[in-house]
Amino acid sequence: MNRNSNTYTIMYSAVMVILVAAGLALLSIALKGPRQANIRTEKMRNILTSFGKGEVPKGKDKNSYIEKQYATYIVDTYTVDVNGEKVQGENAFDIDMKYQLSLPSEKRTLPVFEAKDGNKIIYILPLYGTGLWGPIWGYLAVNSDGSTVVGSVFAHSGETPGLGAEIATTVFSDRFISKEIFEGNQFVSIAVVKPGSSAATTHNVDGISGGTLTSDGVNDMLRDNLTDYKAFLMKNGTKFKAASVPVVEESAATSVEGENAEGEEAEQEETL
Repeated sequence: MNRNSNTYTIMYSAVMVILVAAGLALLSIALKGPRQANIRTEKMRNILTSFGKGEVPKGKDKNSYIEKQYATYIVDTYTVDVNGEKVQGENAFDIDMKYQLSLPSEKRTLPVFEAKDGNKIIYILPLYGTGLWGPIWGYLAVNSDGSTVVGSVFAHSGETPGLGAEIATTVFSDRFISKEIFEGNQFVSIAVVKPGSSAATTHNVDGISGGTLTSDGVNDMLRDNLTDYKAFLMKNGTKFKAASVPVVEESAATSVEGENAEGEEAEQEETL
């Protein structure tokens, strides 16, 4: 075949395109396993980081270390609905929060990662929302009381470096430690406010200076996601279980006192 002909050029180009495409496809298949393993490890690390156990010591293999830490501290995983009831047959680790939040609230399946650190039980709740330039996500670690934040971790896909991207730093995430999701029995979430705009309380944190829209996104993400977990936290939080006991006893005592008072009044009437 004449190598200077148009036909040869076209055939040569076509063969090269096919060979390159096939090579890239094979490379993609070969890398799929390691890529998925890295995604899984990073997710485990974020869950652990939310309560301070995700730091990998120097010299340690990241994947194996995180796997071991996860197996050590995460004692249970399950999913719940917006009524706080467990949903059977779902793998919490594989739940796609973006998809779940696209569903009506009554159809959502929400993951819960339960950790044990010493004698302390911690509930780790996944978060997903929208920042200025794209999705933002994270994990909020909540004490067994169902209200007090133990820690948090946040991430993003494209927020502005030095501004909104600062949500991924510990300078920001550490602000949530010891904050409260409930005021008594009332759900209030944790507000992300403009720095210096309001007095510090147990229910707010300062946002990112110059990253107002990203901070607003984190605020909305917390409110919307924690609203879905509200029933779960109130059903399982020791704060609410403890509060329910005196209420019942007081009610019963009041009822007995009322009956005694009625009896005394009846006796007085009979005497008269």
